[in-house]
Amino acid sequence: MNSFEGRAVDGAGPVLQTRGLKRSFSQGGETIEVLRGVDLDVQPGEIVALLGPSGSGKSTLLQAVGLLEGGFQGSIRIAGKEAAQLDSPGRTAVRRDHLGFVYQFHHLLPDFNALENVVLPQMIHGALRADADKRAEELLTALGLGHRLTHRPSQLSGGEQQRVAVARALANRPSLVLADEPTGNLDELTSDKVLAEFLGLVRTQGSAALIATHNERLAARMDRVVRLHEGHLE
Repeated sequence: MNSFEGRAVDGAGPVLQTRGLKRSFSQGGETIEVLRGVDLDVQPGEIVALLGPSGSGKSTLLQAVGLLEGGFQGSIRIAGKEAAQLDSPGRTAVRRDHLGFVYQFHHLLPDFNALENVVLPQMIHGALRADADKRAEELLTALGLGHRLTHRPSQLSGGEQQRVAVARALANRPSLVLADEPTGNLDELTSDKVLAEFLGLVRTQGSAALIATHNERLAARMDRVVRLHEGHLE
Protein backbone atom coordinates (compact mmCIF):
# COMPACT_ATOMS: atom_id res chain seq x y z
CA MET A 1 0.00 0.00 0.00
CA ASN A 2 1.43 3.38 -0.95
CA SER A 3 1.49 6.36 1.38
CA PHE A 4 -1.77 7.87 0.18
CA GLU A 5 -4.02 4.84 -0.15
CA GLY A 6 -7.15 5.01 1.97
CA ARG A 7 -8.52 2.90 4.78
CA ALA A 8 -10.73 0.02 3.68
CA VAL A 9 -14.42 0.29 4.49
CA ASP A 10 -16.07 -2.67 6.20
CA GLY A 11 -18.39 -4.33 3.71
CA ALA A 12 -20.16 -2.89 0.68
CA GLY A 13 -22.37 0.17 0.58
CA PRO A 14 -22.10 3.79 1.71
CA VAL A 15 -19.31 4.91 4.01
CA LEU A 16 -21.90 7.23 5.58
CA GLN A 17 -25.64 6.63 5.73
CA THR A 18 -28.19 8.55 7.78
CA ARG A 19 -31.89 7.80 7.99
CA GLY A 20 -34.48 9.99 9.70
CA LEU A 21 -31.82 12.09 11.42
CA LYS A 22 -33.42 14.73 13.64
CA ARG A 23 -32.14 17.38 16.04
CA SER A 24 -34.07 20.02 17.95
CA PHE A 25 -33.18 22.64 20.52
CA SER A 26 -35.19 24.43 23.19
CA GLN A 27 -34.88 28.19 23.21
CA GLY A 28 -37.03 30.68 25.08
CA GLY A 29 -39.66 28.09 25.82
CA GLU A 30 -39.90 27.09 22.16
CA THR A 31 -38.64 24.02 20.34
CA ILE A 32 -36.55 24.75 17.27
CA GLU A 33 -36.28 21.86 14.83
CA VAL A 34 -32.94 22.11 13.03
CA LEU A 35 -32.80 18.70 11.38
CA ARG A 36 -36.19 17.23 10.46
CA GLY A 37 -35.40 13.79 9.13
CA VAL A 38 -32.22 13.86 7.05
CA ASP A 39 -31.54 10.91 4.75
CA LEU A 40 -28.04 10.97 3.26
CA ASP A 41 -25.71 8.46 1.60
CA VAL A 42 -22.03 9.15 0.89
CA GLN A 43 -20.28 6.47 -1.13
CA PRO A 44 -16.64 5.39 -0.64
CA GLY A 45 -14.34 7.85 -2.40
CA GLU A 46 -17.14 10.35 -3.08
CA ILE A 47 -16.74 14.06 -2.27
CA VAL A 48 -20.08 15.67 -1.42
CA ALA A 49 -20.70 19.38 -0.92
CA LEU A 50 -23.24 20.27 1.77
CA LEU A 51 -24.70 23.62 0.77
CA GLY A 52 -26.87 25.93 2.81
CA PRO A 53 -26.95 29.47 4.17
CA SER A 54 -25.60 30.34 7.60
CA GLY A 55 -27.92 28.93 10.26
CA SER A 56 -29.38 26.23 8.02
CA GLY A 57 -28.01 23.41 10.20
CA LYS A 58 -24.90 22.37 8.24
CA SER A 59 -22.69 22.38 11.34
CA THR A 60 -25.36 20.55 13.33
CA LEU A 61 -25.48 17.82 10.69
CA LEU A 62 -21.69 17.48 10.71
CA GLN A 63 -21.67 17.29 14.50
CA ALA A 64 -24.23 14.49 14.29
CA VAL A 65 -22.44 12.35 11.74
CA GLY A 66 -19.11 13.11 13.44
CA LEU A 67 -20.53 11.67 16.68
CA LEU A 68 -19.42 14.81 18.51
CA GLU A 69 -22.49 15.24 20.71
CA GLY A 70 -25.72 13.49 21.63
CA GLY A 71 -29.35 14.56 21.46
CA PHE A 72 -30.00 13.25 17.95
CA GLN A 73 -32.69 10.89 16.77
CA GLY A 74 -32.40 8.52 13.84
CA SER A 75 -29.81 6.20 12.34
CA ILE A 76 -26.16 6.99 11.59
CA ARG A 77 -24.15 4.23 9.93
CA ILE A 78 -20.41 4.79 9.43
CA ALA A 79 -18.35 2.28 7.45
CA GLY A 80 -21.26 -0.14 7.63
CA LYS A 81 -21.72 0.04 11.40
CA GLU A 82 -24.61 1.61 13.32
CA ALA A 83 -23.04 4.37 15.40
CA ALA A 84 -25.87 6.58 16.65
CA GLN A 85 -26.51 4.60 19.84
CA LEU A 86 -22.92 3.83 20.81
CA ASP A 87 -21.64 4.78 24.24
CA SER A 88 -18.87 7.35 24.60
CA PRO A 89 -15.93 4.93 24.21
CA GLY A 90 -17.60 3.38 21.18
CA ARG A 91 -18.12 6.77 19.54
CA THR A 92 -14.51 7.69 20.28
CA ALA A 93 -13.33 4.49 18.61
CA VAL A 94 -15.36 5.20 15.46
CA ARG A 95 -14.02 8.76 15.26
CA ARG A 96 -10.46 7.48 15.76
CA ASP A 97 -10.68 4.65 13.23
CA HIS A 98 -12.87 6.11 10.47
CA LEU A 99 -13.22 9.91 10.64
CA GLY A 100 -11.09 12.96 9.97
CA PHE A 101 -12.12 16.54 10.73
CA VAL A 102 -11.27 19.93 9.22
CA TYR A 103 -12.84 23.03 10.76
CA GLN A 104 -13.09 26.66 9.66
CA PHE A 105 -10.47 27.51 12.28
CA HIS A 106 -7.44 25.23 12.27
CA HIS A 107 -7.40 24.31 16.03
CA LEU A 108 -3.72 23.36 15.87
CA LEU A 109 -1.83 22.76 19.11
CA PRO A 110 0.16 25.99 19.56
CA ASP A 111 3.10 24.45 21.44
CA PHE A 112 3.82 21.86 18.74
CA ASN A 113 5.28 22.42 15.30
CA ALA A 114 3.61 21.51 12.02
CA LEU A 115 5.12 18.02 11.86
CA GLU A 116 4.22 17.24 15.48
CA ASN A 117 0.62 18.37 14.97
CA VAL A 118 0.28 15.73 12.25
CA VAL A 119 2.27 13.08 14.13
CA LEU A 120 0.23 13.21 17.36
CA PRO A 121 -3.10 11.82 16.04
CA GLN A 122 -1.20 8.96 14.42
CA MET A 123 0.52 8.04 17.67
CA ILE A 124 -2.82 8.17 19.49
CA HIS A 125 -4.02 5.74 16.82
CA GLY A 126 -1.11 3.43 17.64
CA ALA A 127 1.45 4.29 14.95
CA LEU A 128 5.16 4.04 15.63
CA ARG A 129 6.91 7.41 15.86
CA ALA A 130 9.13 6.76 12.84
CA ASP A 131 6.14 5.77 10.70
CA ALA A 132 4.14 8.76 11.94
CA ASP A 133 7.01 11.13 11.15
CA LYS A 134 7.29 9.73 7.63
CA ARG A 135 3.55 9.98 6.96
CA ALA A 136 3.37 13.53 8.36
CA GLU A 137 6.34 14.70 6.29
CA GLU A 138 4.87 13.17 3.12
CA LEU A 139 1.50 14.83 3.65
CA LEU A 140 2.92 18.23 4.55
CA THR A 141 5.32 18.12 1.61
CA ALA A 142 2.44 17.26 -0.73
CA LEU A 143 0.70 20.37 0.62
CA GLY A 144 3.72 22.56 -0.07
CA LEU A 145 4.96 22.73 3.52
CA GLY A 146 8.09 20.61 3.29
CA HIS A 147 10.16 23.64 4.29
CA ARG A 148 7.90 24.55 7.24
CA LEU A 149 7.89 21.28 9.20
CA THR A 150 9.51 22.72 12.33
CA HIS A 151 7.45 25.94 12.42
CA ARG A 152 4.81 26.39 15.10
CA PRO A 153 1.31 27.60 14.15
CA SER A 154 2.08 31.19 15.20
CA GLN A 155 4.89 31.20 12.64
CA LEU A 156 2.63 30.09 9.79
CA SER A 157 0.25 32.05 7.59
CA GLY A 158 -3.49 31.35 7.67
CA GLY A 159 -3.27 29.23 4.53
CA GLU A 160 -0.32 27.29 5.92
CA GLN A 161 -2.11 26.66 9.20
CA GLN A 162 -5.12 25.28 7.35
CA ARG A 163 -2.87 23.06 5.23
CA VAL A 164 -1.48 21.56 8.45
CA ALA A 165 -5.07 21.00 9.62
CA VAL A 166 -5.82 19.19 6.35
CA ALA A 167 -2.74 16.98 6.79
CA ARG A 168 -3.78 16.20 10.36
CA ALA A 169 -7.28 15.20 9.22
CA LEU A 170 -5.89 12.83 6.60
CA ALA A 171 -3.03 11.42 8.68
CA ASN A 172 -4.82 8.23 9.75
CA ARG A 173 -6.28 7.58 6.29
CA PRO A 174 -9.91 8.02 7.41
CA SER A 175 -12.81 6.43 5.57
CA LEU A 176 -14.63 9.76 5.74
CA VAL A 177 -13.44 13.35 6.12
CA LEU A 178 -15.88 15.90 7.56
CA ALA A 179 -15.08 19.54 6.81
CA ASP A 180 -16.99 22.58 8.07
CA GLU A 181 -16.26 25.66 5.91
CA PRO A 182 -12.62 24.53 5.70
CA THR A 183 -11.49 27.63 3.78
CA GLY A 184 -13.97 30.10 5.24
CA ASN A 185 -11.30 32.17 7.02
CA LEU A 186 -9.05 32.51 3.95
CA ASP A 187 -8.97 35.03 1.12
CA GLU A 188 -10.31 33.85 -2.24
CA LEU A 189 -6.97 33.06 -3.87
CA THR A 190 -5.64 31.15 -0.86
CA SER A 191 -9.01 29.44 -0.42
CA ASP A 192 -8.92 28.15 -3.99
CA LYS A 193 -5.38 26.80 -3.58
CA VAL A 194 -6.02 25.10 -0.23
CA LEU A 195 -9.29 23.55 -1.43
CA ALA A 196 -7.64 22.23 -4.60
CA GLU A 197 -4.86 20.64 -2.54
CA PHE A 198 -7.37 19.26 -0.03
CA LEU A 199 -9.59 17.69 -2.69
CA GLY A 200 -6.58 16.33 -4.54
CA LEU A 201 -5.23 14.54 -1.46
CA VAL A 202 -8.67 13.19 -0.50
CA ARG A 203 -9.12 11.76 -3.98
CA THR A 204 -5.58 10.36 -4.12
CA GLN A 205 -5.90 8.41 -0.88
CA GLY A 206 -9.46 7.26 -1.64
CA SER A 207 -11.29 8.79 1.32
CA ALA A 208 -14.84 10.08 1.08
CA ALA A 209 -15.65 13.62 2.20
CA LEU A 210 -18.66 15.66 3.28
CA ILE A 211 -17.78 19.35 3.04
CA ALA A 212 -20.11 22.05 4.36
CA THR A 213 -19.96 25.37 2.57
CA HIS A 214 -22.15 28.28 1.53
CA ASN A 215 -19.96 28.92 -1.53
CA GLU A 216 -21.61 27.70 -4.75
CA ARG A 217 -18.39 28.16 -6.72
CA LEU A 218 -16.40 25.91 -4.39
CA ALA A 219 -19.21 23.36 -4.21
CA ALA A 220 -19.19 23.01 -8.00
CA ARG A 221 -15.70 21.48 -7.78
CA MET A 222 -16.97 18.48 -5.83
CA ASP A 223 -18.57 15.27 -7.08
CA ARG A 224 -22.09 15.99 -5.89
CA VAL A 225 -24.02 18.77 -4.16
CA VAL A 226 -26.79 18.35 -1.57
CA ARG A 227 -28.66 21.31 -0.10
CA LEU A 228 -29.96 21.65 3.44
CA HIS A 229 -33.23 23.57 3.49
CA GLU A 230 -35.66 23.82 6.41
CA GLY A 231 -34.17 20.75 8.05
CA HIS A 232 -34.30 18.50 4.97
CA LEU A 233 -31.82 17.66 2.25
CA GLU A 234 -32.71 18.59 -1.32
